[in-house]
This record gives sequence, C-alpha cells and structure tokens, in this order.
Amino acid sequence: MTEKKTRVRVASFSISLDGYGAAADQSLDNPMGIDGKVVHEWVFSTRWWSQIVGQEGGTEGIDNDFLKRGSENLGAWIIGRNMFGPVRGPWPDMNWKGWWGNNPPYHVPVYVLTHYARPPLEMEGGTTFYFITDGIHDALAKAREAANGKDIRIGGGANIIQQYLREGLIDELHIAITPTILGSGERLFDNVNLRKLGYECVRFEASEKVTHVILQHNKKSL
Repeated sequence: MTEKKTRVRVASFSISLDGYGAAADQSLDNPMGIDGKVVHEWVFSTRWWSQIVGQEGGTEGIDNDFLKRGSENLGAWIIGRNMFGPVRGPWPDMNWKGWWGNNPPYHVPVYVLTHYARPPLEMEGGTTFYFITDGIHDALAKAREAANGKDIRIGGGANIIQQYLREGLIDELHIAITPTILGSGERLFDNVNLRKLGYECVRFEASEKVTHVILQHNKKSL
C-alpha cells in the first residue's frame, strides 16, 4: 500500500473581485478589516461551518463540499500573526489567546509566524499554537514533522501565502472568488507570477454565491 504524501495547501481562501483577501484596518472589532467579513459570507451559511462552531442546520451543495474538503486529512496549520490576533509588536503579556475562545476550530498543531517569540499555547480540543520566529521554512519543517504524513494547510494572511507561493512550496491553492469589492486591503497575488512559478488552474466551479478555483503546482514545468 502506497503511503500518502504530505501536501501543502491553501483551502477556502476568499478574495474579492478586485483581488483582496482581507480588508484594511484589522482590529479587535474588525478581525477581517473594515467590511472584510463580506468576502466570507458564503462560508457562514454552510452545514460544515455550523458543525465547526457547534450549531445545527446550514446548507449543503457546492460551497459546503469545498469547505469540508479543506478540512480533510489535516495534520497541521501554518498561519500569520494577524490571523492569530490584532496585537502588534512585542507581546505586552500572554493574555491574548486567539480569536476563537478556549476551543479553537483547528484541533491540530498550529504554527504562527511572528517576529516575536512566545511560549507554546495549549488550548482545548487538540490545538496547540507554536510561535515561530525563524521564517517560513522552519515553520514548514516543524509542521511537516507534526503532520506525520497528513496535509499541512497554509492560512492567512495574504502575505504568508505569497511567501510560500514564491518558493513553490504550495501544492494546491483553493480560492473562493466572491462578487464583492473591497477597494483596499491585502491583495492575494500582488508580486506573484503564478504562471512563471508553475501554477495552473485544474478546476473551477461556481455556486450562486461564489466561484471556486483550484490551482495546482506543476513541478514538471520548472
């Protein structure tokens, strides 16, 4: 039996029509930036999201299938510090423990890229946050070891995904293009030449709310 290879992937990353993955001015009151929540609305109505947050109901169909697909076979996450919280600069204390309460929705090790060291933070439900100060390659090596053959998911923000894309380290990228316009924030593909890097579109499918696009890294083209 062939052992499954760890894949590095981005899943369910929503962007606006003008290419922004997050709006400007993230804060405690606006975790996704001002009006940034609109690009994620397709997620909140699905059955899979309801299950993640411990509720009942929700819709099935294309959007639900893609969202659920992103959670399958995961052994570790890598995220940027902004996805962990709104705190900037040196940690003033250890009080901030993420946006999600005591039981975050990850349930696997999560490696947070930051310039400022902090001890590991163990949460309920199997999530432990590890704060990595030695860059994307060190985070990936640690995540790969923790994943133990399962996949590694790269979360936001856009800058973190860009760094891994430029190194050709992401095997698969699923973006959800929403019929919204943000006007400012962080564009996902700024200064990223996907064609030159060897990425190609292998699937696209639209629901009433969003168009799902899957890009894969064609290593033979390099």
